[in-house]
Amino acid sequence: MRKVLVTGMTGFTGRYLAPRLADAGYEVHGTVHGESGPRVAGVSRLHRVDFGDSEAVSRLVETVEPNKVVHLAAIAYVAHADVAEMYRTNIVGTRNLLDALANGGSADAVLLASSANIYGNARAGRLEETVPPSPANDYGVTKVAAELVAALYGNRLPLIISRPFNYTGRGQSDEFLIPKIISHVRRRMDQIQLGNLDVARDFSDVRTIADAYLRLIQTPEAIGGTFNICSGHATQLGEIVEMIRQISGHEFAVRTNPDFVRADEVKTLVGSPARVEQVIGPLAKVPLEDTLRWMLQD
Repeated sequence: MRKVLVTGMTGFTGRYLAPRLADAGYEVHGTVHGESGPRVAGVSRLHRVDFGDSEAVSRLVETVEPNKVVHLAAIAYVAHADVAEMYRTNIVGTRNLLDALANGGSADAVLLASSANIYGNARAGRLEETVPPSPANDYGVTKVAAELVAALYGNRLPLIISRPFNYTGRGQSDEFLIPKIISHVRRRMDQIQLGNLDVARDFSDVRTIADAYLRLIQTPEAIGGTFNICSGHATQLGEIVEMIRQISGHEFAVRTNPDFVRADEVKTLVGSPARVEQVIGPLAKVPLEDTLRWMLQD
């Protein structure tokens, strides 16, 4: 049985990707940092590893001998308080994994999860992969840097770079906006404090992302490519609040908290999925309204 290594397995995306990989016939190995975390369906074995420890990462690659790798391990919350930890995890951790794979692995596909945050406040309508990076926050900077690190291994590893735009679903941390609103509604609270509702985002369903990652690592033509994963449509956060009100039937007031308004906020972020769909076919898109209904279910 062919083996796939998914870093950051117990995070939001890994919990949806693992069962898809298992159903596709892979022996699924995952990594976790610190405590073992929740059980994830489809995982054959979890490995505890600190990606800041290059020797530990090399031992991991030697132990698993993965045929395919999906690198999800990262600090993904833009407003994470410990900036130094974000830089170490997202850049040095990525470098250690790629180096271990280049020197001791035999994978035929290595997918690196980057982010649409690298585009910052680019003004180009639907952003294509050719738009130059212009990150507006530290998280975006770390993802640009990780892509540059990956380029150093471009002739030694079968790399695929994914740039997912915003996505959500059941099980996402309440640190993120949509789960935060959903949590308030489920608790029938009559008021919520949010930041700027005028920003617009291109939202996908986490199940769309998991499906795209599986198809990318199974498609030889994807090797060497960089791909936006997105819906191609931006929705203002104020519109999302109203959609949740209508779906749930619960009225609640929204108060703007200045502490939640970030100076480095990206105003509008919408991408073009044309390149990825040219390679793997149409994305398994889920209407945002259906995703919100799913998240509101008991």
